[in-house]
Amino acid sequence: MASLTIRLHPADNVVVAGADLPEGTALPGTDVAARTTIPSGHKVAVQAIAVGEPVRKYNQVIGFATAPIAPGDHVHVHNLGMGDSFERDHAFGADSRPTDFVPEAERATFQGIVRADGRVATRNYIGVLTTVNCSATAARMVADQFRGDALAAYPNIDGVVALTHAYGCGMGSQGDAIDALRRTIAGYARHPNFAAVIVLGLGCEVNQIDKLVEVEGLTVGDTLHTLAIQESGGTAATVRESVERIRALLPRVNDVTRQTVPASHLILALQCGGSDGYSGITANPALGFAVDLLVRNGGTAVLSETPEVYGAEHLLTRRAVRPEVGETLVERIRWWEDYTSRTGGEMNNNPSPGNKKGGLTTILEKSLGAVAKAGTTNLVEVVRYAEPITGPGLVFMDTPGYDPVSATGQVAGGANVLCFTTGRGSVFGCKPTPSLKLATNTPLYRKMTDDMDIDCGTIATGDATIEEVGRAIFQLVLDTASGRKTKSEELGFGSDEFTPWQMGAVM
Repeated sequence: MASLTIRLHPADNVVVAGADLPEGTALPGTDVAARTTIPSGHKVAVQAIAVGEPVRKYNQVIGFATAPIAPGDHVHVHNLGMGDSFERDHAFGADSRPTDFVPEAERATFQGIVRADGRVATRNYIGVLTTVNCSATAARMVADQFRGDALAAYPNIDGVVALTHAYGCGMGSQGDAIDALRRTIAGYARHPNFAAVIVLGLGCEVNQIDKLVEVEGLTVGDTLHTLAIQESGGTAATVRESVERIRALLPRVNDVTRQTVPASHLILALQCGGSDGYSGITANPALGFAVDLLVRNGGTAVLSETPEVYGAEHLLTRRAVRPEVGETLVERIRWWEDYTSRTGGEMNNNPSPGNKKGGLTTILEKSLGAVAKAGTTNLVEVVRYAEPITGPGLVFMDTPGYDPVSATGQVAGGANVLCFTTGRGSVFGCKPTPSLKLATNTPLYRKMTDDMDIDCGTIATGDATIEEVGRAIFQLVLDTASGRKTKSEELGFGSDEFTPWQMGAVM
């Protein structure tokens, strides 16, 4: 891959520029020269492609020529489009294979925090959650009391974090929207990385605390406290009471010791954002290799962002352990097609301007690279947004493609580590779950070294293989789960990125 161009499959009619290619640059292994300047990560044709003919990358269709393409032409938004929809062979379960599990005695381990109910945490936070936007300021006031040196005497506590949102009222009291919001808040309240949680409400909102607790089966007690501003005497009184309760919790929350536990306790969330032409070549396949290692060691990985597997869903349905698992994924794809149509959008609204600048042209191309994060393991389950992730194995969660919303759903489902690949330089954190940033190219890693945890660009330069980088990612996941801080944690990311999926009309 250290060549000027990267050919991903012999049947492809485009190759990827491994560096900026000036006009006239001979393309290695062909008799073709670049007819114009080709930016790094972008596609260049190696054969003539007529209007309406498919453009192939990864030996998969990424779109259709909208203008005649000559050998050596830059292939991008000016001459490549989605075209008419085409059939994908979903072949449910055709590629499903028995998992080659590592013997239990030889499985990877990490240093985790074992909760009283047996669940394992990778971090030890106290959370201040909100039912509605109206209690957001109060929640932040509470968390602010524990900044700086306020927790110096409690070194085993990672922090007190307020997770607020602009939702919870002006919505229906029944239906998908309120159900998804309740699942999200309850998922965070139950998350093992929270040793204790306070839920703050206003009192008159649609998303009532009592109904949330009832519907989601939560238990108010030592680890879950609830307060409503209107019932507690106002904002200042609610803040004082919340702070007093947290101070009373600190000694017990601090009384934890990490211990050796198997990697089967890990639920790894998979994200990509600010993707570029290298995402499907370096970081995503390497993360996919790490996912295969995790699953072989009894762990769980969760892929999401349904609009960003569009056009590549057949690569997942073929690995479904049961036909109904693959059918559920296709049903969610059809839901998104209908949803975007009803709201005046289109599935190819993605890629974003940054994605396109990095070399991605259509959602089909982006999706094929994104699915590489899922490795080669079987697809064992498809769940709704913020539903509990059970595993073990690869699980798909139906979420939007917008990274904060998608990751919020994954964490609500129980993900206790997250890997986020990026080619343009996304910055992200998602407390209480640590987030690792994987750079797809070395220039990005060097330019944003304070944000990036690992350089996957060494695959493109020929300095490392996908397997070598994949093993390094897997080890970094174990180290992070054991307490090693990520770059985003060092920078303080993770409180403002909490973004539940806002479904339906705002009333």
